[in-house]
Amino acid sequence: MNAIEIRIAKPHPRVPYQLSLLAGALLLALQPARAQQADEGIADKVVVVGSRSAAKTALDTAAPVGLIGMKDMQNAGPLELGKLLQTLDPSFNFSTTFVSDGTDSIRPATLRSLGPDQLLVLVNGKRRHQQALLNVQQTIGRGSAGTDINAIPLSAIHHIEVLRDGAAAQYGSDAIAGVINIVLKSQTGETQLSGDVGQTSEGDGRVVSASVNRGWTIGDGGYLNLSLEARKRGETNRAGPDSLRVDPPRVTQHIGDSNTKDAYLWWNAALPLDQAGELYAFGGVSKRRGDSFGFFRSAGDGRTVPAVYPNGFLPNIVTDIRDASFAVGYRRDLANDWKADVSINHGASGFDYRERNTINISYWYEPKPGGGIHAESPTSAYTGGLKFDQTTFNADLRGPVELGGRKFAFATGFEYRADNYRIDAGDPVSYQYGRTNNPAIVILDQNGGRAAAGTQGFPGYTPATAVDDGRHNIALYADVEHNLTPQLLVAAAARHERYSDFGATTTGKLSLRYDPAPTLGLRGSVSTGFRAPSVQQEFYSSVSTSLDGAGRLTETLTARQGSAVTQAFGIAPLKQETSRSGSVGLVLRPAKNMSLTADLYRVDIKDRIVFSSEITPEAAAGCDAALSNCPIRRILDPLGVGQAQFFTNAVDTSTKGLDIVAEHTSRLAAATVVLSGQLGFNRTSVTKRHSQSPVISSERMLDDMQVLLIEHGQPRQHHVLAADVSAGAWNVNARANYFGAVKAGYFTNPYVQTWEAKWVVDTSLRYSFSKKSSVAFGVSNLFDTYPTEWDKSKAFPFPQLGFTHCWETCPTGVNGRSMYARFDTAF
Repeated sequence: MNAIEIRIAKPHPRVPYQLSLLAGALLLALQPARAQQADEGIADKVVVVGSRSAAKTALDTAAPVGLIGMKDMQNAGPLELGKLLQTLDPSFNFSTTFVSDGTDSIRPATLRSLGPDQLLVLVNGKRRHQQALLNVQQTIGRGSAGTDINAIPLSAIHHIEVLRDGAAAQYGSDAIAGVINIVLKSQTGETQLSGDVGQTSEGDGRVVSASVNRGWTIGDGGYLNLSLEARKRGETNRAGPDSLRVDPPRVTQHIGDSNTKDAYLWWNAALPLDQAGELYAFGGVSKRRGDSFGFFRSAGDGRTVPAVYPNGFLPNIVTDIRDASFAVGYRRDLANDWKADVSINHGASGFDYRERNTINISYWYEPKPGGGIHAESPTSAYTGGLKFDQTTFNADLRGPVELGGRKFAFATGFEYRADNYRIDAGDPVSYQYGRTNNPAIVILDQNGGRAAAGTQGFPGYTPATAVDDGRHNIALYADVEHNLTPQLLVAAAARHERYSDFGATTTGKLSLRYDPAPTLGLRGSVSTGFRAPSVQQEFYSSVSTSLDGAGRLTETLTARQGSAVTQAFGIAPLKQETSRSGSVGLVLRPAKNMSLTADLYRVDIKDRIVFSSEITPEAAAGCDAALSNCPIRRILDPLGVGQAQFFTNAVDTSTKGLDIVAEHTSRLAAATVVLSGQLGFNRTSVTKRHSQSPVISSERMLDDMQVLLIEHGQPRQHHVLAADVSAGAWNVNARANYFGAVKAGYFTNPYVQTWEAKWVVDTSLRYSFSKKSSVAFGVSNLFDTYPTEWDKSKAFPFPQLGFTHCWETCPTGVNGRSMYARFDTAF
């Protein structure tokens, strides 16, 4: 215990020393920060994720399962599900991004520091679809398409289960890191209203949110629950003055949260048809508009037009995100305690780009027949769209089986899933080089160099990159659980899947739970897993035209599998990632009001799919006439490609970690006090880099800066300590999140910037007028903690351009302190 105290008790200079004392005190009685229920007793509530047998309490499972209830969500400050999960569950990370194109609007969500697409999200136990956006910027989850966790409104959620264990053998692809199951509300006869307003201490980032949830009884035991929610978030900007591109210096960049508007309509319903069976349906639609920014173009930059933007301009990227899902099914109780469930689930994610405050330089300066230039270009354009949709059919059967006088809990099922991905081209002005798109025409910018093609900020998708393609797969699974003795539970699972594009895979899992005494439980699991390449990774491509070092127009190509570029380099089609994982843990209940769990785990992933580094040709000066000593240039030059990137199974990784969680509840006079917390330690290492190409080395396929992003882009320690006090009508909640150091070096290579570990403290005070009405006031980031500043000399030129605190790998964001007021009522 002392060793753990040394690692987490180092305070940030801006945080009082008393916080370190609080950390030490809470280590005596810790439980996940999510378990802050003085009156709900959440550790004794049942969970269904991780097993298909009878539901168990969170402390009786064979694998670690976290549980987040409505009171947790009510007392936490964030209104976005991603940030809320990061605040309450330390195994979950939701990095803040900016100046990252579409990733500003759909931020990557991860579990146990693995990739966004290695986390499976369920809603009411059914697979949720992925997002259309593929993260191709230099952010966490680079090269992956995870789940848009913020497309689900808090007002529709009853509770959240977080399975921190490999579960691909139980649930299929994407469950290498674990599973998040979001259970929707089913309450009836009540209308719940909530309103929230807040802003940062800098006076920006104003957030206004309102929601209504209503449930109705249908028939005999049926229900319909509807949630309607809307939120508007104002932008924040923590950019410093730009001393390189403008004189006198002024703020030119936008570094912080973007303007965002969200709207949601979600539902959950069931209708009994008789005493044994019922129809059910759930789903929702959501819409988000994001308003973010690119890099500033100064007045003298060749990428601008002084006649239109005499002071330079900041490209504005507007994103329209649509998400919809609908699941319908029938479940029935059969004879002899057997149960059947048949369902079909469809989900779709759409992502449209529009560029504003931009210009196509080649349009403006294009020579005009008869002399002069056109001197004309649109300053806004539709730059393209992405769409992903998924349809899943499930038929599940479970019940008891007796063999040799012993009873087994058995489950089996069949799944069919179809995925499809589409890219729509943008307006011609968004990608063309002049109106004819003919690179042979010489178009010069204001400085006499070759003019850039397409709109500035985010060039559009071209007809050559447009695609509409997909794949399907089928799966068969079987689960079995059996108590060998009253104290020893053994569970096993096996799953076989066959994909239409890369073949078949079979995975398995074995779990044990041993309780030698009522106060002690031991648990462990070993499993194999897999993740199929997403259709986004298989079919995504993009082209941007820019100047090479010799001033020639060249294309930077993100090449899809099977393209001429990937074939020329010898890059094989994507195959599945495979994993081996194991965990061992203990559960202690030394007293009725106290629990403690500790779980060690390891996850090894082979053939992990990554987005390669930029593959650039050798310097022309060192090449012979036949390019025999320059194999990369020999491939790219005939294709007219200046540099290329692609998705490939290029690395093996190993992730090791330790989670310690506990809770202590006590009564002090008329108050109920819950001390809670979680210690999370995690380390991911790239154990091997490999290249399928005979001309690209493994170190060049994924360079050291991309390895750094995988190994150090997410905190290796994340701890949450909390105290919750309820006394009569009053409730006081205090929570401290400790985020370990993160690093990045892509933009400052070879210098690696470290953003040091930080404590972030949140507090709230709630007064309840009645059992159903309350008002709360809260402060997020009480001590106004900011990430470490950029090194002003070694990180040149970013501090001089206005970058102040962090970029690429920001777990805490850069907004500083914020305050809010919240009102909740029900009738």
